[in-house]
Amino acid sequence: MIDRCFYQYFLVHRPTSHSSSSVVLREFNFRLHRPLQITTMGSVLAASSPSPAPPTPGGAAGPGLTVPPGFGMPPVSSIIPQTGDASGQQQETESSLPNPGAFDECHRKCKEVFPMQMEGVRLVVNKGLSNYFQVNHTVLLSSVGDSSYRFGATYVGSKQMGPAESFPVMVGDMDNSGSLNAQIIHQLANRIRSKVAFQTQQQKFVNWQADAEFKGDDFTATITLGNPDVLSGSGIVVTHYLQSITPALALGGELVYHRRPAEEGAVMSLVGRYTGSNYIATLTLGSAGAHASYYHKANDQLQVGVEFEASARMQDTSVSFGYQLDVPKANLQFKGSVDSNWIVGATLEKKLLPLPLSLVLCSFLNHRKNKFQCGFGVTIG
Repeated sequence: MIDRCFYQYFLVHRPTSHSSSSVVLREFNFRLHRPLQITTMGSVLAASSPSPAPPTPGGAAGPGLTVPPGFGMPPVSSIIPQTGDASGQQQETESSLPNPGAFDECHRKCKEVFPMQMEGVRLVVNKGLSNYFQVNHTVLLSSVGDSSYRFGATYVGSKQMGPAESFPVMVGDMDNSGSLNAQIIHQLANRIRSKVAFQTQQQKFVNWQADAEFKGDDFTATITLGNPDVLSGSGIVVTHYLQSITPALALGGELVYHRRPAEEGAVMSLVGRYTGSNYIATLTLGSAGAHASYYHKANDQLQVGVEFEASARMQDTSVSFGYQLDVPKANLQFKGSVDSNWIVGATLEKKLLPLPLSLVLCSFLNHRKNKFQCGFGVTIG
């Protein structure tokens, strides 16, 4: 029988439109107070300081270890095989199937249109010390949880692997209680990328995980090892595989194996994703439940997404609708959502150009529980 710790991986894997703003992200829970999530290397963290080598931030944080506030996630380009000068090799490259990306990114586009919940007042100050190094300070004042201060740092190396990728990447942050989250991402070879992440809780080592991702011309394979303990014979192994069947259709699967003293178990799920000219439809089925999402880009200003989630363990289903409206001329972005549990949420982000300053307003209302939460954030740098 798979224990509760094992099933928490699938509960964290379920994207919700009203999760906290400290990301998501796609992943199971080993933590004591803050989760360390097992993910694959679908996204690469980079500093948001102006730099010719690393890209400027603009993407939302992905699944994985909790990203320090203020850090962005640039798009990770697929590895493009080199082509020769011969016409036969060029024709073969043009007719080959594209790389489908990482397994954990199948539902990412739909999740990005949903607002992220924030409560209290948050102040983030980013400071670029060089083209490769950045630090940030985050102060959170909350009336529901504990107020905290976090110091974070990001280093992006000079090994250029593409127009939007540089390695190695090292990201870490520590709060006022001494708890540390850190991860190191590196491109070992042209097609192999690795990540090592670890977490401490009040000066005590808690969790660690190691990922290895191999990108082929038309497939992506990933293996993740979480908290292995040879002496006690415990640990978790997660494998992902995603294959392009046609230029629009990709199929894959996930296998999670868990072992600890006196018990072990395995769970498998399958995924299918169809990508159109302006929409993406994805379906994930497994013994833990089902997750379906549909993303549609109506135009350059409006994007919408619909998610359906069913949990076999919790015996619960939910449907969520979200949208994102961009007004480039006003440097304004608005996100809204509503789900079948009668939770309505919205965020409004305004960039005060040419100042390096942005303001965020957030509000969520749970009609069933008659609970209201609101937040205000300021980001400098």
